[in-house]
Amino acid sequence: MAASKKPRKSKTAKPAKRRRGAVKRKRPDARRRAGGELCLLADIGGTTVRFALQRRGRNPSSLLRVACADFRRFEDALDDFLAECGERPDAAGLAVAAIQGSDRIAMTNNPWEFSARALRRRYGFKRLEIVNDFAALARSVPKLRGTDIRAVGGGKAVAGEAVAVIGPGTGLGVAGFVPAAPPILISGEGGHVTLAPANDRESEILGLLRKRFGHVSAERVLSGPGLVNLFAAICALEGEEAPRATAPGIVRRALDGSSAFCAEALAVFCAMLGTAAADAALTLGARGGVFIGGGIVPKLGDFFAASPFRRRFESKGRFSGYLAAIPTFVIARDDAALLGLAALLDDGPR
Repeated sequence: MAASKKPRKSKTAKPAKRRRGAVKRKRPDARRRAGGELCLLADIGGTTVRFALQRRGRNPSSLLRVACADFRRFEDALDDFLAECGERPDAAGLAVAAIQGSDRIAMTNNPWEFSARALRRRYGFKRLEIVNDFAALARSVPKLRGTDIRAVGGGKAVAGEAVAVIGPGTGLGVAGFVPAAPPILISGEGGHVTLAPANDRESEILGLLRKRFGHVSAERVLSGPGLVNLFAAICALEGEEAPRATAPGIVRRALDGSSAFCAEALAVFCAMLGTAAADAALTLGARGGVFIGGGIVPKLGDFFAASPFRRRFESKGRFSGYLAAIPTFVIARDDAALLGLAALLDDGPR
């Protein structure tokens, strides 16, 4: 989790700070300037925002990732990006970790909010598409190749069948995709369903969290803050006071074996993610596969492959055989949602 920085108060465009690990930008050349409609792409999460530009039918370019905490408003971050690129996009596609349905977009795990109409007027966009961030990630699935994904057990994807995407990060995203003509996206707030235990230990953990939160949604456990909640509950069950912790710190100590409590927290996290992923697969009939995104799981590497995730995914009683035939994958490509946004804009108006 990135530490918060004091937000900028000035609206004056300045070069955006490139976050560690950000993708290098490529300056648009004259040939690209002469291309078709230029589209802005922005994947706005709870912690970071990723920007790119795209010409119709081409992959995104001019990629940049910045911390949301570095900017007071989304418009300030966008102004910086456009000033550096020196371009004026004709259209825009935004993937937002927020509930849609009205003009006002208020991020779920981020203080940013903006008006879609005002944004369109301010930047002169002829077209503005705003979708759930995991819907954009789901739309990227047909575009992913080779090392973009890592298989974690299961059978073979059935062509033409629905796909489920789920991923813990600052929050928990869930979406679906049906490869029809035109493609069908299924977005909602699956991260806020009630999380169910699968054994006595998980019942004890969720019992403690229920006393603290009332309703224990999947996101209360299956997210960065949720991993901290899970660690604190495990410490309490063992009669220990939980030390101050962060999700990256818990992951690090679990992987290096320096904390048994951290190791249990991460193992339970992976197991309960298996439960949630299987629930999504059953709900959507996702015989096209289940894909795991977000900012946490792709960093777990071999630990996740060896974790209880897949075993729990298949543990559904009479439907265990059905789930055993469904493949599960980890999305390793950092800018996959931008690929999905580009595909959405190429699909045409929604």
